[in-house]
Amino acid sequence: MRPRRDSTVAGRWPVDKERARRVRQAIDARALTDGMPPTVRHVCLACVDSLKMSGAGVILTSTMGLCAPAYASDPRAEQLAELQITVGEGPGAEAVRADRPVLVPDLRAADALRRWPMFAAQADALGVRAVFVFPLAIGAISVGVFEVSRDTPGWLAPENTADALLFADAALMVTLEPGDSATAGATGDGLVERWAEIHQATGMISAQLEVGLAQAFVRLRAYSFAHERRLGEVAGDVVARRLRFERDRQAGPDSTR
Repeated sequence: MRPRRDSTVAGRWPVDKERARRVRQAIDARALTDGMPPTVRHVCLACVDSLKMSGAGVILTSTMGLCAPAYASDPRAEQLAELQITVGEGPGAEAVRADRPVLVPDLRAADALRRWPMFAAQADALGVRAVFVFPLAIGAISVGVFEVSRDTPGWLAPENTADALLFADAALMVTLEPGDSATAGATGDGLVERWAEIHQATGMISAQLEVGLAQAFVRLRAYSFAHERRLGEVAGDVVARRLRFERDRQAGPDSTR
């Protein structure tokens, strides 16, 4: 990892130089095993190992809000990211709106259930008990969020929170690295291909309904949630033309086969 040119995390939080060095070493060690420069994959996996977390991932933002995972360390981390995108609520969405970390030590707590009733219950059903999200932003421009999760409840220790902020900063840097893809290293799991199809389906729905992409994405998410299906499954049906969203149906999208 290149040394930071300043003494703050993303220009906002003071950095302990020795702590930053240890985080860089953990990421570099992960990258060295692959014989390549650090990518978002190495940042996520190093964070999981260093902080003893269950999962980690980066979710990118666009004008549609949280729009796609750039990397997820495991299938459950991907499902957690997809859940927030589908239901449109959760710590990730709040971190983007508020531009601050959102730390949730127990998704079964009354406060979490009140703030995110759909997300909290379904994340708990996935086996996730605690979620800690850090926004990735350059000035006023949101790039995404760095999210770590755990299958046991409890706060992050102060030193672990400090490390997580540094891992988030590293995730931001590699995501913005010229010539580097945010999805670099996410090979073998089909994540990139699945989400490319979701965005292709969003474009098709936009044309079918004659609405903007953001509204089309809302309709896709709503259909997925209402029918208790993964976004990728619904998108696959749209792309294969097994499912068409109709403008003249007041009750919502319908399919023609």
